[in-house]
Amino acid sequence: MKYAAGLVLTLAMVPGVVFANNNVGSCGWGSKLFKGQSGLFPQVLAVTTNGSFGNQTFAITSGTSGCTRDGVVTSSWASKAFIGSNINKLAMDASRGEGESIDSLASIMNVASEDKAHFSAALQSNFAQIFPSKDADTETVVAGLKSVLSQDTQLSQYAGNV
Repeated sequence: MKYAAGLVLTLAMVPGVVFANNNVGSCGWGSKLFKGQSGLFPQVLAVTTNGSFGNQTFAITSGTSGCTRDGVVTSSWASKAFIGSNINKLAMDASRGEGESIDSLASIMNVASEDKAHFSAALQSNFAQIFPSKDADTETVVAGLKSVLSQDTQLSQYAGNV
């Protein structure tokens, strides 16, 4: 009974996306320990290992444990989550037209390297539309960014990635 309760608690802590194959990623201690194994249980153990010890985050930023710093996440969910978690830093960087949060958002949105400078400039020149108030919430910023990108011929292809 104790093990069943532990398993239920573990499963409740793991995001729903873990139930499909290859959801853990290819780096971090969990990914290395359970490499080559398939199914729900190894994925749960791998993601729990990565998440419990914070090692995947460190590995991605440091380029260790099989992670690289040049990976690309393409998902509108990922960009919304990033904006929500970094809204203040993103606002500061957007007001200047440069910064780590803009670079990270561009990478998450899969903005091509040749479009990144234009992306940064668009955030700066359309700051008031993207951040209409100092208390703008995530949904407002996402809607503003989508609108700005949709209206820009060079960047319109990325509007769906927000």
